[in-house]
Amino acid sequence: MRPATATAAAVTTLIGVGAAAIAAGRYASDVALKAPSGRPLPGDPGLTVHATGPERITLTRSLASLRPGTYGMEAPGLHAVLGPVLDRVPHTADTVVRRLERVELGVVAPGARVRLTPQLHRGNPISALGIAHEDVEIPGELGPLPGWLVAAPRTTWVIALHGLGTTREHPLNLVPFYNRRKTPVLVLAYRGDEGAPPSPDGLAHLGDSEWRDVDAAIRYAVRRGARQVVLHGWGTGASMALRAAVESGVRDRIGGLVLDSPVLDWEATLRNLAAARHVPGPLLPLAVRAAQGRTGPHGDLLRTASEPGALRVPVLLFHGPDDTIAPWEPSVELASRLPGTVSLRTVRQAPHAAMWNADPVPYEESLRRFLTPLV
Repeated sequence: MRPATATAAAVTTLIGVGAAAIAAGRYASDVALKAPSGRPLPGDPGLTVHATGPERITLTRSLASLRPGTYGMEAPGLHAVLGPVLDRVPHTADTVVRRLERVELGVVAPGARVRLTPQLHRGNPISALGIAHEDVEIPGELGPLPGWLVAAPRTTWVIALHGLGTTREHPLNLVPFYNRRKTPVLVLAYRGDEGAPPSPDGLAHLGDSEWRDVDAAIRYAVRRGARQVVLHGWGTGASMALRAAVESGVRDRIGGLVLDSPVLDWEATLRNLAAARHVPGPLLPLAVRAAQGRTGPHGDLLRTASEPGALRVPVLLFHGPDDTIAPWEPSVELASRLPGTVSLRTVRQAPHAAMWNADPVPYEESLRRFLTPLV
């Protein structure tokens, strides 16, 4: 009986460990894949407002508050826009002073806990920018997808696709640029977004299934008169755009891609999301395996896009080494594999999906040069 008892105990222990591992992996994958759109990305610290003054704000000094460029600042019931660091304004060693461009919602008060975001605007094109738009519904695979259509005379449309941690308000940063160039813009909400159908399993797939909503948006644009489209995506939105250019049945209508901080290494991004949300290191491999088991197999987007003849349109790619969510190195590799197709613009000191925020002028100039032969 003793050997049998020992064997039974060992089996019970293994079953218990296995069940615990499965539960831990499921929890860790939930942390990465169940964050709703608009939830702040992990990794950026919360900041404290220390003081305010005429067109200025004093914040906790950190790598985040010292970033160059223009960012949104958010807290519950608060949204403001911050400009550059004001180095010459007196401040203490543990604070930094930035220009306070405007407050769009709420009141900025000392003691408030805030976070920075690449999303500058709240509302829709007319309320946030004063640019007329049409509220549209795109027939999608899972149901109608809401969108904002900013009409303009050209027959090449831009379809704008937000990514992790933001909503469809994020592409409003670039709507004025496109509107000045008389280019129509369709800003899409896709599965899992507010107002759009939920993902069937309740999980984000980091672009692997969401790209089919991009396919639906392309078909809608063509029905509405677009001769071709340019897909402009951020983060997972950029990955969706790239996958559509390779796999969509209407990819011949895609004239070009603008990719900002694309997620090209699915596993690395999932690990980074889980780690930034304080999942212990030993659980990260379990998180990846659990996520793969729950969402299905994931192809190698970098390899697929790099295959001969797979990517038939020019690509403008913005990314930088300070992105802690989607690694920069796969973007460098994609550009090196397809030097005649992919043009990489490296942006430093910019977090995920904030390449425009870090330095809008060169970003828009690169975009202008890229678009000129396409529109």
